Amino acid sequence: MTSKGSDVFTPAQRSAVMAAVKGRGTKPEMIVRRLAHALGYRFRLHRKDLPGKPDLVFPGRRAVIFVHGCFWHGHDCARGARQPKQNAAYWSAKIARNKARDAANATALADAGWRVLTVWECQMKDRAVLAARLQGFLGPSARAPARRV
Repeated sequence: MTSKGSDVFTPAQRSAVMAAVKGRGTKPEMIVRRLAHALGYRFRLHRKDLPGKPDLVFPGRRAVIFVHGCFWHGHDCARGARQPKQNAAYWSAKIARNKARDAANATALADAGWRVLTVWECQMKDRAVLAARLQGFLGPSARAPARRV
């Protein structure tokens, strides 16, 4: 146990746990990617030259999609509103920084002429609604859908 008494892991163990948290290829991101592809949209992934390295980039449409975890990005749903009991001050500040960074990235993208959509982890439950949201944001697909969603 650490000297603070609030963490069950040593600093090295906590670092290993946090390093294992994925930033790309997460389950919610894969759901959105598969759905967009099935709807006939083609995209690029994590373009490093754009603010925030958006999860999906549609260059011809000047559109980007961020797929955010509700907890990590401070969504206003039940999962996002959940506050950790351990090290609460740290997590509150961390999530506030994430939210500020997300807002700054969205503003920078919009200022550069990109349209931005954020899809939240909690919005993955109803795929038909998610598909309609993607289509509404992206517009008609150039290709017919490969399969029924």
